[in-house]
Amino acid sequence: MDARLPAYVRAFQIHFFYSAPFPTMTAPHHASTAYPQVLAQGTVHIVDDDELMRKALTSLLESIDLQVRAFGSVEDFQRAPKVIGPACLVLDVRLRGQSGLAFQKSAMQKGQPHMPIVFMSGHADIAMSVKAMKAGAVDFLAKPFRDQDMIDAVIAALERDMQQLETEQSLRGLRRSWDTLTAREREVLRHVVAGMMNKQIAAAMGIAEITAKIYRGHAMRKMNARTVVEAVQILRALGEARAA
Repeated sequence: MDARLPAYVRAFQIHFFYSAPFPTMTAPHHASTAYPQVLAQGTVHIVDDDELMRKALTSLLESIDLQVRAFGSVEDFQRAPKVIGPACLVLDVRLRGQSGLAFQKSAMQKGQPHMPIVFMSGHADIAMSVKAMKAGAVDFLAKPFRDQDMIDAVIAALERDMQQLETEQSLRGLRRSWDTLTAREREVLRHVVAGMMNKQIAAAMGIAEITAKIYRGHAMRKMNARTVVEAVQILRALGEARAA
């Protein structure tokens, strides 16, 4: 066995005697500076019905200190307890039972939030990879791939999930702040982001200008908005998740 080959390929040399040749390897990817953070917090879920593949990938990803959970089917993965923190899914396209692509499509149709996916396949074609990428996959790797290609794809997927989790956390904080506003404060803030001055707001609401100014101050402080621009950004963000 050639020790110069990647660990992933060496692990598969025996398997090659029983399966068709795999497509050519993909080009390398490049991880970003968030690498150490996702290594400390990230969990990788591997779903492949090939036990040798699961063991090889588990060994590879655990070698860079990632938490790894391996499953033989999509159904087993769906039954497993959910993890806290950034996570991604390394998913084979063709599986016994529900296929990887079918799982991705089903999750999208149901509107279910799902962790970023890195697809892999020993029998991939361009149409299949394009379909997966259009549906939101982070990467599509043809077997055999280099160890570093898989590592970089996984890191990119974990980074994406980390960013999504941070965004969701920020939105939850904004919603909590929004819920502390009175009906009048919300109305004033809507007028503020529409570009109205205190005098205009007072006239529109039928209140004194000083009262409008007080409501405005309370609303801006509760939403932690130091400027009108920040208030606009906050209400736009809330508008994406729920009507302001």
